[in-house]
Amino acid sequence: MGQPGAAYAKGAKYQWLLPTIDVGVVHALSARYNFVIPLMQTLVRRGFDTPEKIDAFLFTDAQRDIAPSLLLQDAAKAVERICLAIERKEKILIVGDYDVDGITATSLLLYCLKEIGASVNYFLPHRVNDGYGLSSSIIKRAAANHYHLVITVDNGITAIEPVEYATQAGIDVIITDHHRPHAVLPAAYAVVNPARSDCAYPYKELAGVGVTFKLVSLLYERLNWPLPEKAYELLLLGTIADVVPLTGENRYWVRYCLGRVNESASQAFQVLKNNGGLAQKPAIGSIDIAFSLAPQLNALGRLQDPRQGVQFLIDSRAETVDKVGRLLFELNEARKNIERSIMAEIMWAIDQKQIDVANESVIVAASTQWPVGVIGLVASRLVAEFGKPVVLFHVAENGLAKGSGRSIAAFDLFAALQELAFMFEHFGGHAQAAGICLKAELLPRFKDALADLVRKRLTPSDLQQKIVLDATLPLNEINETFVRHLHFLEPFGHANEAPIFHISDVALLEQPSLLKGLHVKCRVTAGGAVKSIIFFNRPELFELLRLCADRPFAVAVQVTENYWQGNKTIELRGVDIAVPGDI
Repeated sequence: MGQPGAAYAKGAKYQWLLPTIDVGVVHALSARYNFVIPLMQTLVRRGFDTPEKIDAFLFTDAQRDIAPSLLLQDAAKAVERICLAIERKEKILIVGDYDVDGITATSLLLYCLKEIGASVNYFLPHRVNDGYGLSSSIIKRAAANHYHLVITVDNGITAIEPVEYATQAGIDVIITDHHRPHAVLPAAYAVVNPARSDCAYPYKELAGVGVTFKLVSLLYERLNWPLPEKAYELLLLGTIADVVPLTGENRYWVRYCLGRVNESASQAFQVLKNNGGLAQKPAIGSIDIAFSLAPQLNALGRLQDPRQGVQFLIDSRAETVDKVGRLLFELNEARKNIERSIMAEIMWAIDQKQIDVANESVIVAASTQWPVGVIGLVASRLVAEFGKPVVLFHVAENGLAKGSGRSIAAFDLFAALQELAFMFEHFGGHAQAAGICLKAELLPRFKDALADLVRKRLTPSDLQQKIVLDATLPLNEINETFVRHLHFLEPFGHANEAPIFHISDVALLEQPSLLKGLHVKCRVTAGGAVKSIIFFNRPELFELLRLCADRPFAVAVQVTENYWQGNKTIELRGVDIAVPGDI
């Protein structure tokens, strides 16, 4: 993670990386673009250090950023088969996934196929009852109901046996997926996945809904039809929810689609905003979708039947949308309570030394009581808390342990699982998120083997939690102009995180407050300016700040806007502090 010319400092929780930037370059580019210096420093630190690179980042362009769908291996073949199915009036079955990416991809393909007269239905597996992805049982039901074409979205890249079964049953299968393939691809009629080693599509980071969108775009181009407005909204929700990198083509589409939904949103989108307390916000951003809108849809697949999500997203009946919207709100609240309960149980086990986070390189834990749909969220929180790979398991009555793994940037979890595949019933995923199924009796062996791989591949420095500070920001320069320029760097998300700024020599104006026993709020001053900072879920900072008294200290913050009762204020969200003597 180190960078040439970078300096390290010690914060209360994180090691701070303070890169040194060529001041001359920053000032010259800042003057050229009339851009505030801290944000130009942010761009330069992130590698956008020439006008060409800055233009490409700040000003997305369809001709430059979007590659032709025809470059996707098998995409043209898939379109021809879909057209043939419509011409023959064959029944088409879409098989999706139970997360937001899968729900939106299913909704997008279903909506767009219906628009052009296809005889189409869909199936979303229940997380507990059906498991993940295309299965032979799904194919068996499809054959019994006289389907001739099955199209997967956001799954299928490892479905070798189900595809063989489909071929024997006289069913063609088109796979659209974005997950990393195993060594052998399924022998499907078409396999559309930019992650294929033989696929010429230049951008490899599309979400499942992104791959579906590309296929539908090609289909509509062939028919000379304009894409429905609904397609852009679904692409937006699924892309952000699946935490794919917001770079290149993804960045283009998220920006473009945000513009469209902020001009005219569907009733479903408006319900999600209302549920999330964002009704008064004039424009929704990527962070709002990631942390407020998408979790509502995800709660369906985590705790109940995800098929209602499709109904919610594409149904034109107001009463149906409102009814499912109320359910989404209730399920999301229930999900939060379950997540808090599991987190508290694991933290208790850590306090009791049943899980030794100080000496073990991974966290692996299992329970018969943890819902399989929620453990991935808890794993993500534990990674953020302790900075090491985490795999949590739900142990079922049949003796199988279904796990969700999350990892740190320095450790490719999917690659590690490939080496341990001999233990698993099945597995799949990405470098930093994966799903695993194995016999519960193998859990101790799995934990030891994974820990061994972590020790071999990572250094102690890799396991040290770090934050990269993008720029030095004087407190008195945080104003409306700064926030307006900050918007040019959006949308924020994976691979384009919201900047973290270093503010030095601030002093407390008064004693900090502890809110709900979890969040710390304080008012600080520097250079004649006064700002409030809130540290979410950092109660340990309360006493540390009290000890600062009149001594100056440094803060690492993100700058956001807060909307409340029609008023907009600039808000500083604290990430960490460095007390005197530590920086």
